[in-house]
Amino acid sequence: MSMLTKGTVVDGRIVIEGEPLAEGTTVTVMAPEKGFKPSPEEKAALLQSIGEADAGEMISGEALLRELDV
Repeated sequence: MSMLTKGTVVDGRIVIEGEPLAEGTTVTVMAPEKGFKPSPEEKAALLQSIGEADAGEMISGEALLRELDV
């Protein structure tokens, strides 16, 4: 299951707002201040894609390149 939460970098570490995440939790970090400012729709699509990947609904890089005919 994917969730969206916010945090702040303090002394080089990310401090999450609200309840702490379980030890060993894998996270994806987006830093909007560094040029990535997704719209609400883009954020929703990103979270959906992460959920699909978590569920194993993905293809290999090689298969993607074949589909793109690269």
